[in-house]
Formats: sequence, C-alpha cells, structure tokens
Amino acid sequence: MPSYKIHRLKHHLRQYFRHAPHVSGAAIVKPRDYEPGDTVEAKSPYAAYFALRECSAPLQPGDLLESETGDVRIFKFVGFEEARWVVPETKPESSTVAIPIPATVE
Repeated sequence: MPSYKIHRLKHHLRQYFRHAPHVSGAAIVKPRDYEPGDTVEAKSPYAAYFALRECSAPLQPGDLLESETGDVRIFKFVGFEEARWVVPETKPESSTVAIPIPATVE
C-alpha cells in the first residue's frame, strides 16, 4: 500500500491560506512554510484524509501529502490538488579576481 508523508502548514500561515484566492494549475509551495509530520499508509490522498479525520491531528486545509514517488498534493477546501515544491535558484559563483595592490615606494 502506498504511503504519504504529511507536511503541516505552519500555524501562522493558516489564516493567510484561508483567504488566499484559488489558483488554477499546480500550487507552488515553499519548504520553509511547512513542518514535516508523520507518514500515513493509504490507497489515495482521499483515503489518507478519511483515515486521519478521526485522529487527534486531522489534515487541515493547506497541509500537504507527499507520495513515495515525490508527487505532492495540497489539501484545499475543495479537495486535493497538485502542488510543486519551489526549487530555489542557485546563485552563480562570482568569479573574483585578486588584484594585487602595489607597494608604495618612499
């Protein structure tokens, strides 16, 4: 049976998520906005939702389920939708050249 890793939206961002407009397409999510949680075994994200619904920490809107294959689904008020992690851009290393400073002659 597939397993899903739970990523919980940080508490201070829940109110923002609640009032954010609905976007079409995959949601872009930042790893820094989430706290890693437990793992749940379920046949689908919806089966995971129903399995966790009666526990002490049910899924809340904004939480993510990440499958073993790396697929990410975000739980919204209308169900689960596709999400993608933001991949931070790597800054190119600046090539610094040491310029020798001539010694002063007295």
